[in-house]
Amino acid sequence: MKNKDNLPIKIPSTDPRSIIKKAKPSKAWKAVEARIADFFGAKRTPLSGKNSGHTRSDSLHPKLFIETKWRQKHSAVSLWRNTKDSRDSYDSDKKKTVVVCLAEKNKNGFWVMCHSDDILEVAEEIKKANKEKGI
Repeated sequence: MKNKDNLPIKIPSTDPRSIIKKAKPSKAWKAVEARIADFFGAKRTPLSGKNSGHTRSDSLHPKLFIETKWRQKHSAVSLWRNTKDSRDSYDSDKKKTVVVCLAEKNKNGFWVMCHSDDILEVAEEIKKANKEKGI
């Protein structure tokens, strides 16, 4: 079929998958961004990212640039869970807090990853270790 300008007419698909593709994306990620911003004592950036006109950060925190990624799975989180499972297999280690540190070859520093429930405990242990070193 062609229209009056002799161009093909697009017929809407009856395939249910095409309807799913056109559906509005979930807004659950906004709630996740808000929850994480609140954890750090901040508010979620409206129109998150560069569209906000405020900042590209996902929060309006005055000192922290917070980037939130909400996914089904993250490889670093899978590593953390596997480490936790490994810890749980030893009775003597069950009370220890799981911390995963990520380092890159030929790069200074490293990343420290722990669950948000454990962050204050981890920060206290770091503080204690630095105090013992006189730092």
